[in-house]
Amino acid sequence: MLDIVLSREIKINPTSSQLTTQDILGAWKARWGINRMNYKVEPGLYRLGNPDSNAPVLVTANYKMTFDALRKELTNFNAWILVLDTKGVNVWCAAGKGTFGTTELLNRLAVVQLDNVVSHKTLILPQLGASGVCAHDIQKFSGFKVVYGPVRAKDIKEFIQSGMKATDEMRTVTFSAYDRLVLTPIELVSTFRISLMIFGVLFLLNLIGVGPFGAVDFYAYVGAVIIGSVLTPVLLPWIPGRAFAWKGWFLGFIWVIVNFLMGWSSSSEYSVLKALGYLLILPPVSAYLAMNFTGSSTYTSFSGVLKEMKIAIPAMIISIALGAILILVNSFI
Repeated sequence: MLDIVLSREIKINPTSSQLTTQDILGAWKARWGINRMNYKVEPGLYRLGNPDSNAPVLVTANYKMTFDALRKELTNFNAWILVLDTKGVNVWCAAGKGTFGTTELLNRLAVVQLDNVVSHKTLILPQLGASGVCAHDIQKFSGFKVVYGPVRAKDIKEFIQSGMKATDEMRTVTFSAYDRLVLTPIELVSTFRISLMIFGVLFLLNLIGVGPFGAVDFYAYVGAVIIGSVLTPVLLPWIPGRAFAWKGWFLGFIWVIVNFLMGWSSSSEYSVLKALGYLLILPPVSAYLAMNFTGSSTYTSFSGVLKEMKIAIPAMIISIALGAILILVNSFI
């Protein structure tokens, strides 16, 4: 990407509303946790199209997926995009962490000398960044007025063209089944390392004669992981209860019962003792993974998550420990 320099000190980076194959591949990789923590663009001022001094200024984060989500909605549109250094974190999370905040915005305005680029004094910030920015301090120290745009990038053009007036729909945060589904790959990938450790332990136990742990055990565990990481987030609003841990445990419990009815009860390798062991182990596995999704959800609050963890984690540990004991005892009977 070539840089355009308006003066010796003002650096403006060109960008386009068209995403390349590399952009699409990069987003897919980030969804699966590949290079996720380094998927970012350089903070600074970008020009999209051919903006003049009257063109709107849109403020966003330097997480590349966020930056791409904004620019791809601005086809045939002229605008300035001011990218803050959020350490590669999206707007919503960065606002909570403080990196999409008042200090960074003021510093970035000074660095790019925006008042020498545009003739107006208006900044359009994403609504989900409002918690991190003190609008009156921005105006007091920089002279720029903050206007909060819509929740979704797809509405930004309509918002600007309507005189920066947002409809109720533009202000509403939705979290549809699709929105939840696209977040599950990173949740699933995060289980790989611990799952490999568990499989390694089971393999060693088989070698020393404790077991056997076979294919049925494998798919029972994998099913519990998929339920906690994927199925629970997708079905979130329709599962009874409020706590994420409970929702995951509930589906995990159903999974164990279904497995017992479909095969364990008629298999010579499985006793009631082993079934009880899995009843104590697998639902907490699903519960723990479902609880991890609280960090990706708009349904929770920080205090609520802390309260849930305080109750759920000790219960999970005790349940899994008791289940493991039952399964080991069953191996020696």
